[in-house]
Amino acid sequence: MKIDRIVLTHVRVPLVEPFRISSGEVTAKDGIIVAIESDGLTGYGEASPMAGSFYSSDTPESVWNDLAIALVPSVLRNPPTLVAELQEILNRAGGSPFARAGIETPFWDLEGQRMGKPLWELLGGRNSPVESGLAVGIYPTIDRMLGVIDRCMREGYRRIKIKIQPGWDLVPLEAVRSRFPDIPLMVDANCAYTQKDVPHLKHLDRFGLTMIEQPLPKNDLEGHAKLQKEIQTPVCLDESADDIQSIQQAIRFGACRIVNIKIQRVGGLANAKAIHDLCQANNIPVWAGTMPELGIGGVQTLHLATLENFRFPTDVESSSRWFTEDIVEPPLQVTNGLLRVAPGPGNGHRVNAEAIRRWTIREAEFTAG
Repeated sequence: MKIDRIVLTHVRVPLVEPFRISSGEVTAKDGIIVAIESDGLTGYGEASPMAGSFYSSDTPESVWNDLAIALVPSVLRNPPTLVAELQEILNRAGGSPFARAGIETPFWDLEGQRMGKPLWELLGGRNSPVESGLAVGIYPTIDRMLGVIDRCMREGYRRIKIKIQPGWDLVPLEAVRSRFPDIPLMVDANCAYTQKDVPHLKHLDRFGLTMIEQPLPKNDLEGHAKLQKEIQTPVCLDESADDIQSIQQAIRFGACRIVNIKIQRVGGLANAKAIHDLCQANNIPVWAGTMPELGIGGVQTLHLATLENFRFPTDVESSSRWFTEDIVEPPLQVTNGLLRVAPGPGNGHRVNAEAIRRWTIREAEFTAG
């Protein structure tokens, strides 16, 4: 493959409202847009870490450096012919999973455009709408939380997820379950509890939850296995599910009944599909999470979520739910609880160049030689 140019663009888009989880709060969304130009086509991907140490130790600055210093030069020196060849180049170059996702996903978009096929078809998915679930953070009051949920549920979301932490769990759950007694409901702890909290976490069983996502620290697979034996609610791994080896070990331990797959966390679409296939072979259902990404990453997550073993609503939501302005056209829009990707090869959705320019923090371009 002849690569004419690779452009990195760091954007920062204000959020509609602050997003708070057990590990912190953010008010804007950082993303690094990766554009790869080849023979008149441009493929787009996104490296999407949050600022600070929100979900992980990766930051926009560290991911930018991984891309600019290691990954982009490696790809320019050894342009892959197919997406499958790209993994060997990335394995030699290193870099964080976020950076690897940023440089890998535009090649999928390019390959789809070259072949005239949408991304879901390249991945082996189906041309079907994807159910969307509402995710809400931690709020100062129960009333504030319920007000946001009431407003958003008018779009017909098929599931509610609330963030929890010690001191913010049973009471908000009581309120949400009272207001929405029949809707599928789940919680996400983002590693906020420890094994000593198992007696408390057993109280979650009374709410009929679809799952509890990542209750214990990332590396505590044995603790998750012990917890799963103590509670009826299915345990879902998120932060722990960062590569094939971790999932294989979790399966051996019996540490989960469900896995959340995030393209950014696992280093790209090829790894995400491999984890999907492993879980499917072991009869463990999966669902597609987000960081949340901007529109490019969101669209690619929807394509991934059309694969057969994605059995729960995705965390991809309407663009207007998160961002004052998204960077894709058309923006993502939940209708009757469902999302569809725009028709067309590759990603399908176009980038909104004006929006990208409006929110650009810095830009760099690279050419071969």
